[in-house]
Amino acid sequence: MTILAIVLLILLGLVLLLIEFAVIPGITIAGVGGFLLLAGSVYIAFAELGNVAGFITLAVVLIISPIFVYYFFQSRTGKKMILHSEIEGKVENFNPLNLKPGDTGKSIGRLAPMGKIRVNGEVVEAQSTGDYIDPQTQVRIIKIKQNQIIVEPIKQE
Repeated sequence: MTILAIVLLILLGLVLLLIEFAVIPGITIAGVGGFLLLAGSVYIAFAELGNVAGFITLAVVLIISPIFVYYFFQSRTGKKMILHSEIEGKVENFNPLNLKPGDTGKSIGRLAPMGKIRVNGEVVEAQSTGDYIDPQTQVRIIKIKQNQIIVEPIKQE
């Protein structure tokens, strides 16, 4: 009966770990519970069946369990759970030689606080100093960081 309990604890611990890895990523109750069940099976094996059975159970938990998890994710069912898409987006770059602080242009859309502006014939994304800037408003570049242009509206008098 004790051997059956140990086997069931190992299997239930593995199921909880698979749920943790595939369904609920992060550290959750399923993952913690899975590790506790695996540790409990090793403890019961040492306490009830002796050192030999305890070390065999420990070997199963430390060696065979990770292999089981690996082969599960290599199976057809496991591959369906893995995300295979790649990020193909890229950061919009601008030519820093064409733009410099003090250049003026016009906002294409509303900057709330980010939006598109046209400066020196180039359309780039810019950020306002905090105010909303309406479309077709004259703007001035006040600062250029790595991939960020900070603008302010030009006061019409």
